[in-house]
Amino acid sequence: MPRAQLTVHTTESGPVIDRHIFGHFAEHLGRCIYDGLWVGENSSVPNIRGWRSDLVAALKQIRIPNLRWPGGCFADDYHWRDGIGPREKRPRRVNAHWGGVVESNAVGTHEFLDLCEQIGCEPYLAGNVGSGSPRELREWVEYCNATAGTLAEERATNSRRDPWKVRLWGVGNETWGCGGNMTVEYYANEYRRFATYTRDFPNAPLYRIASGARNDDYHWTEVMMREAFKGPIGGPILQGLSLHYYTVPGDWPPKHPATGFDHAGWNWVMALGWKMDEYVRGHRAAMDRYDPAEKTALVVDEWGSWYAVESGTNPGFLYQQQTVRDAVLASLTLNIFINHCERVRIANLAQLVNVLQAVALTEEGGGRLVLTPTWDVLALYAAHQDARRLSVHSDAATLKHDGMPYPAVSATASLAADHTITVTVCNTDPAAPAEITLTLVDRAPVVADARVLASADLTACNTIAQPRAVTTRPLDGVRVSGQQISVSLPPGAVASLRFS
Repeated sequence: MPRAQLTVHTTESGPVIDRHIFGHFAEHLGRCIYDGLWVGENSSVPNIRGWRSDLVAALKQIRIPNLRWPGGCFADDYHWRDGIGPREKRPRRVNAHWGGVVESNAVGTHEFLDLCEQIGCEPYLAGNVGSGSPRELREWVEYCNATAGTLAEERATNSRRDPWKVRLWGVGNETWGCGGNMTVEYYANEYRRFATYTRDFPNAPLYRIASGARNDDYHWTEVMMREAFKGPIGGPILQGLSLHYYTVPGDWPPKHPATGFDHAGWNWVMALGWKMDEYVRGHRAAMDRYDPAEKTALVVDEWGSWYAVESGTNPGFLYQQQTVRDAVLASLTLNIFINHCERVRIANLAQLVNVLQAVALTEEGGGRLVLTPTWDVLALYAAHQDARRLSVHSDAATLKHDGMPYPAVSATASLAADHTITVTVCNTDPAAPAEITLTLVDRAPVVADARVLASADLTACNTIAQPRAVTTRPLDGVRVSGQQISVSLPPGAVASLRFS
């Protein structure tokens, strides 16, 4: 039976865990926007100005801090003017990236920013570099953020007088692939050009995020930091640099099932998921050479599991189910981000609803809503937002699958402003429980709450018929003796313990 001794140093608080690490991503892809989030004002599904109310409430519950839109690959085919003005006059265009369906542009800038206001999160707008121009992106910024001028007047004509003051802007997406098939040397110059024209407006400074590497392409990061980190007068013009990594077991395109896997299939996902730690370390090292003060953030704005699509669904819609395996993957990944939060300050799980590792699934036609096990993990981890990271020492064993290492137990801890301590931990072993001994140094622990996400059937998933088949429950058997806490985690489980 795996055992792990975890030691939390309660008086050695580290950096703030930026809440934006727990961000999300909503692309015009499959049933994410239409039929997922957006049902329209005339739908029988309860909604506020077209956005379904039950999903907005679920997102508020996990306190999502930011939402990236409109893509993804879709962003570099998107022209923002298509999505403003009367909906009946907006052009209908083919979504060439995802399924060849017709994009109605019913959801545009005003609608999306209204959604963010309903949720209470920051918008993160992905600008078009691949097929767009510096002028187009500059005018989108002005339309959103200016208080006066022709574009501000046009915005007012479209029923929004006050500027939104959007802060987070992506300057291109996956420019090494669907965003233009560029070399990094070419894109570095393009970034400098586009960034020059995405100007700040009064009381609306921009946080510009460059299109970064995928996986272990450290050369991309090296060149971007060398060529684009500083402007001509010496100041940084690169606030964030992105990284994309998906956990994809097997060859491309994905063929591994989201459900119905065996223990080898489970272990494969854990080992590939832990690759994120290796990649973050590699990109941090490249960034450190040019930015030792860590002014530029590493922005992991696409991450998550990617499997074969569910049988009978459009292969271009990327609809997949989820199990407790995805919940453990989410926990493992968030622990990595927290342990690197000096540099990783924004991240976005892909995607919000009905696509890839979504937090919610909906019936076709705007029907009922199901929350996934990943939603439960985000609920457990919400306590870490803007808390201070605490140092955790672990003697957990290292497991291996196909030569790839990963920890048997992964843990993080934080100290909140109200002095409560939250420890989150996952057991990556699908076959055996993990006996955990947790020591809080210089703290007499009082357990305020303890919850666990686990399932006797590791391939179980939440469905309309069984919407809460996999969810959290109270974690029984927590034993306290002095500064030590002992607890047993079931196989393949995620737990959160909060101490007052």
